[in-house]
Amino acid sequence: MTSTAPETQRGQDAGDPLGEQPTSWQRRLRRFGHVPRPETSLRDRLDPPWTRPGRQVWSVLAIPPHVADRLVRWSGWGGPLLVTLVAGLLRFWRLDQPNAVIFDETYYAKDAWALVNQGYEGSWPKDVDKLILKDPSSVPIPTDPGYVVHPPVGKWIIGFGEQLFGFTPFGWRFMVAVLGTISVLLLCRIGRRLFRSTFLGCLAGLLLAVDGLHFVMSRTALLDLIVMFFVLAAFGCLVVDRDRSRRRLADALPVDEEGVLRPDARIAETLRLGWRPWRLGAGVMLGLAFATKWNGLYILAAFGLMTVLWDVGARRTAGAARPYMAVLRRDLTPAFLSTVPVAIVTYIVSWTGWIVTDKGYYRNWAATEGKGSSWSWLPDWLRSLWHYENQVYDFHVGLTSGHTYESNPWSWLVLGRPVSYFYEEQAGCKESSTGKCAAEVLAIGTPLLWWLACFALAYVVWRWLFRRDWRAGAIACGVAAGWVPWFFYQERTIFLFYAVVFVPFLCLAVTMLLGAIVGPAAGTGARADLGLTSKDPTGERRRTLGAIAAGVLVLLIIWNFIYFWPLYTGTSIPEDLWRDRMWLDTWV
Repeated sequence: MTSTAPETQRGQDAGDPLGEQPTSWQRRLRRFGHVPRPETSLRDRLDPPWTRPGRQVWSVLAIPPHVADRLVRWSGWGGPLLVTLVAGLLRFWRLDQPNAVIFDETYYAKDAWALVNQGYEGSWPKDVDKLILKDPSSVPIPTDPGYVVHPPVGKWIIGFGEQLFGFTPFGWRFMVAVLGTISVLLLCRIGRRLFRSTFLGCLAGLLLAVDGLHFVMSRTALLDLIVMFFVLAAFGCLVVDRDRSRRRLADALPVDEEGVLRPDARIAETLRLGWRPWRLGAGVMLGLAFATKWNGLYILAAFGLMTVLWDVGARRTAGAARPYMAVLRRDLTPAFLSTVPVAIVTYIVSWTGWIVTDKGYYRNWAATEGKGSSWSWLPDWLRSLWHYENQVYDFHVGLTSGHTYESNPWSWLVLGRPVSYFYEEQAGCKESSTGKCAAEVLAIGTPLLWWLACFALAYVVWRWLFRRDWRAGAIACGVAAGWVPWFFYQERTIFLFYAVVFVPFLCLAVTMLLGAIVGPAAGTGARADLGLTSKDPTGERRRTLGAIAAGVLVLLIIWNFIYFWPLYTGTSIPEDLWRDRMWLDTWV
């Protein structure tokens, strides 16, 4: 795996005493595994090169060099698209099964149908689900407004699928499956850019394709996978923005007589990085995440801080003596304006259907109960919306009623308490010793992938703290932004499937660990980072053994996904086999 230079080290070109003369903090960190990096050119630290596959693979396959070069060029998109095709086939296979309204589809499928037909959610009668499954055309859309506790974007997306394919299980699951499939493509491309390796990018996407929780959520009309999609898209936009801004810095720095790029404090501290459309795109994506479920707001804050720190690292690497002050003067305001106001505007626009009608829940509050307020100079729709949001907030923080499948966020990574979306028992099953068969849709991650991710997260945190690897910090930020906020609401009723928001970052963490197990190719700069030199005779042997170990782990994860396939898809199996898959008592 190619290693990029850490942000806190500016290298010998920038005057940092590395290698021969380590700083005091580097000496102290050596006991924990810190190794000063070998000298790397300033351009490579600002704009790391992409890795290219070695010639050995092509020679073994007897592929001519010119054909191999063409395949390498195509692999940047061809590999991710192939992984995405596999993920799409898995997710759309019998998408209409089970032919039932499972778990919280009973809320979002009906709210989405009302939203796309009349602009606001209706108050549906109880026990209407069976009538919808039998003949949806016979069920009228209620005109009385319904009290809903989530913003509308996710329901608009679900409703678009219903408009295309009808008010049926396939219709309300269609767009979620589309986003689940595209998210695999996004992760392949993000991983490729993050690690500068097409192979590792495709590996990250493959792991996401075979994660059970992501798979189940891609086939269920709930909001959390939609939040995950927008969060992942925002992260990808920020990674692209980071690359482009650092390349712009590198292009502005002076070159000496020997053609070597040199740091320059004046340029590093005063250069304006100009128009950054990818950061603006991230603001829109984070606004859409926030406009689907409110936990997107925490991710907006975390990603906003992360992108500012990336700018600090870039200016420091380019030679800035006071990088924080330079970012405060040049980058902080544009970064804020590109994310926070954009996200807020996106959020408000998402309520357009509610705003333009006069029948939505609390839509007329400002003109009735809120009349005479000191804020009456504001538009009625805005005051009504603000009141609605206050009521929803009170609902969320006060949601403490018990639920059979609720779980504490401490248990999520080890899959302590998954959620059963659907369960059906059939009698007369001759293959079972109990005479029964069971069909279940269980929202649970692929166990071996998640348990390996626990070790991968420890490795990522270690690499971030002691190797100063920005990629590890970015992955840790993605996990923390989606996971940590739930610890502040441990008394609230919360579920394991909320964790789907940070599943892509778990896959990136596992990919980073597997890349480290494989080790870098011979002759790469990262080889010294692993304590190996290009002349080390054990290097290739270690890489071969590492590749075998990593390959075995990946195959075990894929096998584990196949083994749990019946529980992900609601496939009827003998009760004996169902119980064999209940590895922990808390899964029942």
